[in-house]
Amino acid sequence: MQDPPIVGAQLSVLDLDRHRDWLFEKDRDVELPEFSMTDILKSPDAFVAMAREKLDGWNGRLGIHGPYSGFELDVKDREIRDVVQVRLDQALGVCERLGATQMVIHSPYDAWDAANLDIRPRDRGRRIEAILDTLAPALDRAEEIGVEMVLENIRDTDPADRAQVVEAADSPALRLSVDVGHAYWAERTCGAPPPDRFVAAAGPALAHVHLQDSDGWADRHWVLGEGSVGFHAIFAALRNLRADPHLIVEIRDFHRVRDSVAHLERLGLAQ
Repeated sequence: MQDPPIVGAQLSVLDLDRHRDWLFEKDRDVELPEFSMTDILKSPDAFVAMAREKLDGWNGRLGIHGPYSGFELDVKDREIRDVVQVRLDQALGVCERLGATQMVIHSPYDAWDAANLDIRPRDRGRRIEAILDTLAPALDRAEEIGVEMVLENIRDTDPADRAQVVEAADSPALRLSVDVGHAYWAERTCGAPPPDRFVAAAGPALAHVHLQDSDGWADRHWVLGEGSVGFHAIFAALRNLRADPHLIVEIRDFHRVRDSVAHLERLGLAQ
């Protein structure tokens, strides 16, 4: 990872023009969120065409946020699993058309699991099997087209849970993501480790980081510098890794992504 690292952003296709010069100047990483939505996945042509046109000449790393609404990856009902697999395949088709090399997917683990996942000896293994059974067709296609799916912590309280899934998959198409705001919420409300420990625990499997600020009360996605997330510790943990993750500002106000990166620049952490 470059020191200081170059930070990119999650931006709607419709916001790419506003940030064009900033993105192109350093070929910052970009993540497109539209393709998490079912209606767009079913008819993605217009958004794919717009993205390709607006990013013409840009040489950064491109990712998308994959689908997640209405399901969890550990789904056991085979009829519902079929639908989930269709959505993942649609999203990978978008990656192939865009030349995107990364897709964010959501972890199904939560605070309930911290107390209940190991009540019966085989429960943990069964959960991993259910996730990998759901992901199996997507992993095959992702390997074929050169896309890595990154498993993001959502309500997770133990970073080891997702790591065990990635280890069991043993595939270059499945790696880890850390959302620092989600980790901060888990720390403040559930007694989870702090965000920098989520980063450190991911180790060389870390391929993606969502950067947002928060007070730890909710999933705020505030502009960096407007909350109390400890970015010094997070970037110290990043420097210690043998990894080069996509560093993506993910805030609600797309027009303020540059304010967020400017905050990291003032702290001497990133550019």
